[in-house]
Amino acid sequence: MTTRAQENIRPIEGTGRVVARQDRRIGTILIEQGKLNARDVERLLELQQRDGLRIGEAALRAGLITATDLRNALAKQYDYPQLTPGSAGISREIVVAYEPLGTRAEELRALRTQLQIRWSHAADPQRVLVIASPGPGEGRSYLAANLAVVFSQLGERTLLVDADLRAPRQHRIFNVSDRIGLSAVLSGRADRGAVVPVPKFGGLSLLPAGAPPPNPQELLSRHTLARLLDELRPDYDVILFDTPPVMNYADAQSVAFRAGSVLVLARKDHTRLSDTHAVVRELGDTGARVVGTVLNVF
Repeated sequence: MTTRAQENIRPIEGTGRVVARQDRRIGTILIEQGKLNARDVERLLELQQRDGLRIGEAALRAGLITATDLRNALAKQYDYPQLTPGSAGISREIVVAYEPLGTRAEELRALRTQLQIRWSHAADPQRVLVIASPGPGEGRSYLAANLAVVFSQLGERTLLVDADLRAPRQHRIFNVSDRIGLSAVLSGRADRGAVVPVPKFGGLSLLPAGAPPPNPQELLSRHTLARLLDELRPDYDVILFDTPPVMNYADAQSVAFRAGSVLVLARKDHTRLSDTHAVVRELGDTGARVVGTVLNVF
């Protein structure tokens, strides 16, 4: 996954929240996770003092934990959510959590940084972003889900909205119910209580698409979406929208008009260059700012 050349770099503004936390020593975390007991810790403290090791390294050397156990404990210590295979039914598509040291995860973190840089250039600091692409099978849901997770790993209060009311996927990726979601909110049958926290990823929440409506484009064009965004903005640092293919439906244009910013995705050897240019123009015509384009290589 690669991105376009970026503009001149300016300092990135964070949320500025620093929170003192309870005891997060590795030994305490390993005990909480059932990897060590109090007797083990006593042995490890002796080994630590004798050889000058950190307690995690001492536990690993003594064969009491595995390298994976230590990585997971470090992730918890540093508030960096990551997953092991089979974790709570979360899809393996969330590569930034299952393979946090991999190349794809690093590329997604780089994209996160580029988005922060572009937002720092914007006159309007609101960080609401639509993920859009010309056609099906280009990876919008994959990109939106992983971007949501990397922002939550940064400590940002992140909301992912599945605005693909035609073929939604985010509820399956994060293994949450889609009985009530965006379609119900936009039709006046539910309120923002339809937002579902995703505890595995700290400050991440998901508003699933909900039941497929007969009139998705009309629902997304109503002023209800603007009112919903006004309600949600104060509670989140980043809001991301997954949307249907732009060349097939006008849904993404309606959402982009309300959101104000768009990231356009294309897939290598799949998406036509002319279609990508057309989508950039169409979305720009809504008044939304196209903050960049991404090439998905898979």
